[in-house]
Amino acid sequence: MAYLESSEYVAYGLSADTSDAWVMAASSMMESHCRRGSLLSTSYTERLRVSRQWGTAQLTYGPAGQVTALQARYAPRAELRDALSMEWALTFGLPGQWVTLDPTTVNVDVTSGELRLPPNFTGLRYSEIEVTYTAGLATVPDAVRFACAQIVKNAQATPGLNVKSSKLDTLQTQYFSDSLLDSQVQALLRPYVAERLG
Repeated sequence: MAYLESSEYVAYGLSADTSDAWVMAASSMMESHCRRGSLLSTSYTERLRVSRQWGTAQLTYGPAGQVTALQARYAPRAELRDALSMEWALTFGLPGQWVTLDPTTVNVDVTSGELRLPPNFTGLRYSEIEVTYTAGLATVPDAVRFACAQIVKNAQATPGLNVKSSKLDTLQTQYFSDSLLDSQVQALLRPYVAERLG
């Protein structure tokens, strides 16, 4: 997926005759840096641990969208604190059992990706969830377009794509520069980097 259209090249500082291959390569580098298949809205399914104190879980991909399916598992018996909790567990559900929850009862913070589970009428905690949700961009914002254009400019300005520096007087060349994804590009892409991977 190219995050910059050919009609937008000049508006974002590229020459009109820039090859589409440059933009495709820059787009692939952005997806790799963000550790995801696409920055656009995509469906993800994850199995996450639930915070013991707060009943929350952190989604990996953002910006988070709608939760479409949710299952939760009760805490194992070893994690139950008192005899009353154990009685509830034995009466209303086996610890470790998966239950289906209504996805509309979950609160999701779009910016941080924090998912808060609804209170449980039995007082038992959930220890793990399996959630299916959408995350990503509905439309490509200017920050992503500028990042794509900047990567192309950095690549065109570098004489050898993987040369970091070179000196003729000492015949020295250093390879594998990270200058294509400079600090400015990384700052533009920071909101879209996967939270928990790597």
